[in-house]
Parts: sequence; C-alpha cells; structure tokens
Amino acid sequence: MPGRPGPRRTLSPETITDAALRLLDESGAEALSMRGIAAAAGVAPNALYTYFPDKAAVVRAVFDRLLGRHGIPPLTGPGRWDERLRGAAVGLREGVLAHPGSAALLMSAPLDGPEALRLGELVLDALAEAGLDRETAARASYSVIVHVLGSIALEAADQGAAPSEAERIGGRRAGLAALPADRYPRTVAAADVIARYNTVEQYLWGLDRLLAGITGG
Repeated sequence: MPGRPGPRRTLSPETITDAALRLLDESGAEALSMRGIAAAAGVAPNALYTYFPDKAAVVRAVFDRLLGRHGIPPLTGPGRWDERLRGAAVGLREGVLAHPGSAALLMSAPLDGPEALRLGELVLDALAEAGLDRETAARASYSVIVHVLGSIALEAADQGAAPSEAERIGGRRAGLAALPADRYPRTVAAADVIARYNTVEQYLWGLDRLLAGITGG
C-alpha cells in the first residue's frame, strides 16, 4: 500500500528521490508508482512530471543514489587499485542489502545516471592503474560490474528465507545434506560450501579470482 504522505516541502529531484527511497523501504518495489511516490512526497502526482518523465526515470534516480552513496567513496579513497575495487564492492553490497527492495530495481532500468557513469569511470581508472589497456579495461569493467550487481541481486532474493544469515546458511546446509547422495554426490559433499554462496566471503572470493584472472595475477 502507498507510503504515508510526507510533509509538504520544496519539490526537487532530490526530494522526490528521497520520497521514493523511503517508500521503497516501507512498502517494497511494487509500491513505486508515480501516485505512491507523490503521496510519500506529499504532493499531487502531476507535480512529479516537472522533474521526471515517468516512473522508470525515478527508479533510475533511486538506484543512482545508492551507487553514488555506497560505491563511489571507496573508489576515490586511498589504497591500491584492487583494494579500492574491493571496498566499492563491499560498500555496494551493504548499501543495496540495507534497502532490500532496491535489488528488484537492478534489472528494471539502464544504469546510466550521473553517479553510475562516475562509478564506471572510477572502475576504469582502477583497472588502468592495474596496467590494463583501454579495451581490456573496458571489458573487465563490465565483467566486474556484472559480478557485483548479479551477486547482490541473487543474495537479496534470498534475504526473506530466514531472519539471519546464520539461519539461512543452516537451512540451506540441512536441505543440501538431505539430498540423496547417490544421485547428487558432489553436491552433498560440498554442502557446507554451497550453503555459504550468498555471503560476503563467497562474494569477495569470486571478485578476487575475477580480478586475478583479468590481470594475470
């Protein structure tokens, strides 16, 4: 259901994005309609169209906000190129999972906002620092972003299975261990590892090996 009407205030792209993110947290991605966002912002729906042509544009702004807030700071900080990429990956994971409904937006619109473009440029900077040429850095950047966002989306989809990560891991481990070992011998043998797929440990394991393969490290 629509979020609670917010107090009337000066309307801007920023305040509309704030309202949409608040609505997302309160009611989930399915509540993000122009009418619902307007109610959360405390304005009439037609007021939104001065700043955004449609809901898709608001959705892009919401996810762009998350990219800028959680992904960019580690990339502009000190440290080696790989440390900065790791920091951005962890920051994005934490930021998106803190707003579970935002994961549903990942594949709903192109990531072409100003913060997304800046993040992409900073990833290219880091990969150039690693010694990659322009074409290889561009291809590697796409692979890194797909790993990061795809992993986050899969983990977010698993968040509702149990109230805590430990319980989710325990539930998956028990389910895998109960499979018939004669039919799925490798799966049962690896149940403990597979049960931990949606964890930061696995997330960074994949990123580190991806970066090592890209750079020949």
